[in-house]
Amino acid sequence: MTKLIEAVDSAYEALSDHLPNFPVVLLHPESRYRSVMVARLLNDPSRQSYYYALEPDNITLRAFIESMTRQLSVQNPVFGRYLYLIPPQAYDDEGGDFELIVGTLAQEVAELSDSEFVLVLDEYDRSDESDVVHLLVEKLVDLLPPHAHIVINSRTMPRLPWLAMIAKRQAVLLLDAAPIERQFYTPRYPKPFDLQAFGLGQSYVMLDGRLIDSWEGHLPRLLLFFALDRPMVTRSEICAAFWPELRTDQAVNVFHVTKRRLHKALNKVVLIHNDNFYRVNPELNIYYDIHEFVELLVEGRNPSTPKPFEAWKKVVNMYKGAFLQGHEEAWVQSRRAAFRAGYLEALSSMAVTFVRREQRELALKLYLQALDEDYTREDIHCEVMRLYKQLGRGSEAIAHFNMMEARFYQHKQPLSAETIDLYKSISA
Repeated sequence: MTKLIEAVDSAYEALSDHLPNFPVVLLHPESRYRSVMVARLLNDPSRQSYYYALEPDNITLRAFIESMTRQLSVQNPVFGRYLYLIPPQAYDDEGGDFELIVGTLAQEVAELSDSEFVLVLDEYDRSDESDVVHLLVEKLVDLLPPHAHIVINSRTMPRLPWLAMIAKRQAVLLLDAAPIERQFYTPRYPKPFDLQAFGLGQSYVMLDGRLIDSWEGHLPRLLLFFALDRPMVTRSEICAAFWPELRTDQAVNVFHVTKRRLHKALNKVVLIHNDNFYRVNPELNIYYDIHEFVELLVEGRNPSTPKPFEAWKKVVNMYKGAFLQGHEEAWVQSRRAAFRAGYLEALSSMAVTFVRREQRELALKLYLQALDEDYTREDIHCEVMRLYKQLGRGSEAIAHFNMMEARFYQHKQPLSAETIDLYKSISA
């Protein structure tokens, strides 16, 4: 009994340590103490928590919102005041307004409290059959304020884009007292690999050491990368991502043609279908560079990693360019932004180490490299200006600010007061 109590205490301590650092914590389905952790969380007097248990019929957007509003309004009487104003037609399958709904829900959740709080989504596996609930939660996470955190408790692995969420530091997967750092949902075994897929930069696929170039169009190759992105997907998810302009029957026909071409190009059954879901064949030993990329990010973030700098360096070396270059589909752009965020985190973490070692020129080079990838990062511009000043190159700091200001103005992106104050202190 003593050992059990110690194990539960250790698991809850891990949960408490990770909650402030991530918008989403998943209590992994294989965790032994998931329900105990939820109970401890809700009864912790030092933490403000709200609880929503999904109901069996929460598979439509309207049912999910109505159920959530009903449960949370008991815990916070003003919850739902904006959601009740949404017109019924916004929930229509055709011509609905998903963005209005998710934006309003985000506003409601953000105003649950002015201080840090946790929203527990329990019984989450009841949404397994619902594409729209998973999409709603995915988009909600993007809109959460820093003081809001979500804990998901599920008997099955939620169909969320975990690789992308982990890459942009949105999520951590907890298995009892330890975060999952490898093989987040896809088993990978030692070489030789049946298949190697590379998504960073100019994407390509290798089969038995040879490059595959007989795809009969780009869609079969993209379908492979889409399937590698999540634990499993539904046919309707695939059709919505690839052929949103087609009628359902047309999209399904094109999907089956694309799937056959994928299997033909690789001479293997890559996508298998069971229980209404598609997943990558678990019997195939597949190397996917994004898996290793995210694993290295997690390693670099881990405070107990003996050499985090080496992990960050490997992340930077792996980043051969933007995810699936040359493709601009909405799902591609979303993943691209997530993996770019991980790359910029690695560059910034290495730069911080160089500053600590008083190797400021090397740090400056890395920050400028980061801006080459994403010029909109105002925080990195500030670090560049500070380093110029510390290196005795104040005029370059001022010139950098002027260029940044002009570029931001061109894109109607206002500068923060902190950036303007930094410029004034440097120019003074």
